[in-house]
Amino acid sequence: MTTSTTTHQSLPERVEELLASGGPLPIVTAGEPVLRTVAEPYDGQLDDALLERFVRALRDTMLAAPGVGLAAPQVGVPLSIAVVEDAAPGAPESLRARGRVPLPFRVLVNPSYEPEGDARAAFFEGCLSVPGWQAVVARHARVRLRGQDEHGRTVDEVFTGWPARIVQHETDHLRGTLYLDVARTRSLSSNEAVAEYWSQPTPEAAARVLGFELP
Repeated sequence: MTTSTTTHQSLPERVEELLASGGPLPIVTAGEPVLRTVAEPYDGQLDDALLERFVRALRDTMLAAPGVGLAAPQVGVPLSIAVVEDAAPGAPESLRARGRVPLPFRVLVNPSYEPEGDARAAFFEGCLSVPGWQAVVARHARVRLRGQDEHGRTVDEVFTGWPARIVQHETDHLRGTLYLDVARTRSLSSNEAVAEYWSQPTPEAAARVLGFELP
């Protein structure tokens, strides 16, 4: 979906059109204006049944991609809604280094975060809206996330390790920020290069060879 064909539509109409196609939703990629605007705070723009269907479609799209998070702007809908879920597959050494533990499915509505402490962790990160590439991003190791869930209940929770990275990445999408904006640009690597050269649990070797600093 492009903004040129949907600017006349209301948000419910836009969502209904997306859902009508069935299956995973099309993910927009870098360069689409919707990825660079601050998402509209969610305040009941969709009725309960439509919101439920939209959330289900976001989850299905995220899992089919596959990914561990997806924000509404990534499917062309400028609402402050994101979904996250991570089964945390991988080698034990890598999981330990990343602090990657399972993150059960969650819906984040109007989320915001703030760091707790000064610690930062840097790892390769990718994005479904920037397919084929990864780069090292230094993110807060521990954050407090506030917002609501899809039922309007308050979310006020501390996340650490990889789950903290996921919620920061998705919340940034709702602010019009892509991970490339905060990445170590000299680390930018194709998925193929990451698999061939930088599959170690931590990015120290990549930093040394490609010439970028780690926190």
